[in-house]
Amino acid sequence: MHSTPRFLQGVFGFEGKGLDQPAPIDGLHGYVVPDGVVAQAVYFRGGNAADELICVVLMRDGRPMRYFPIAAKGDVHVPLRVVEDLVGGSAVELRVAAPAGLSGTVVLDLGLVEV
Repeated sequence: MHSTPRFLQGVFGFEGKGLDQPAPIDGLHGYVVPDGVVAQAVYFRGGNAADELICVVLMRDGRPMRYFPIAAKGDVHVPLRVVEDLVGGSAVELRVAAPAGLSGTVVLDLGLVEV
């Protein structure tokens, strides 16, 4: 079986709008599963340089799919293999939910595979 890895990754600044308001991350583009392909999220890794807890939200088609809390000055690694299939046409993006007014830097690495 042929598979193709895809990644959403980088180091990004953010400004919190509230923990209940996940905001898009400037400079991080989403991923759309090609038609006729199924993708799976394999892992999520994240790091938070801010002094307070933040939450990275994995969105699918504009709706929250998974929440990844990251402690102040902390990091997280979550294996996701075989959690859920993403069918062709699904739009995936990462957003940051943080306390209003909090600014900081987040390191993100979401690994996906197309099968």
